[in-house]
Amino acid sequence: MVEKFIDAYCQFISYLIAAALALMVVLVFGNVFMRYALNSGFTLSEELSRWLFVWLTFLGAVVALREKAHLGTDMLVGKLGRVGKRICMGLSLVLMLYCTWLIFKGAYEQTRVNWDSTSAVMEVSMAWFYACGMVFALLAAPILLSDLWRLLTGQVNDTHLMLIQESEEAPHGADADGPCDPKTR
Repeated sequence: MVEKFIDAYCQFISYLIAAALALMVVLVFGNVFMRYALNSGFTLSEELSRWLFVWLTFLGAVVALREKAHLGTDMLVGKLGRVGKRICMGLSLVLMLYCTWLIFKGAYEQTRVNWDSTSAVMEVSMAWFYACGMVFALLAAPILLSDLWRLLTGQVNDTHLMLIQESEEAPHGADADGPCDPKTR
């Protein structure tokens, strides 16, 4: 049930990312066209595009976390046996949870500090800019906790003990055929 919920919000995040990217394209190219063709432009185009880019980066990191699509190296872990890989996976999940907590804590403090500050052009609270870190942490934590739970309960088989992929050419996710299937991990 938790896995289906995580998959659903990752799918929803993917749609949000696509919408943000489309809006960024319209804003930037529309602004360029208006500057050159009509000698005017959207004043909020640059700032809103920057904000959308930050948000889609954090949201994209959640989806990449779910799909095990972050790049890394398995030079050391690949040489370890089953127990060593399980220990390294558990340790890395605990460290990622701690880093997620630090991101949440820092973003929360920045959101509080900047609550009354407004952006230069849109005149929107800067808290919305910094809140993306809190949203990232709140969406990433269940993924990490679910992976840790599966590891501790023995639901992770030997072929899925790596949390990264070696190169961009490698297939995304736990299997080469499509998105991660939690049942096969």
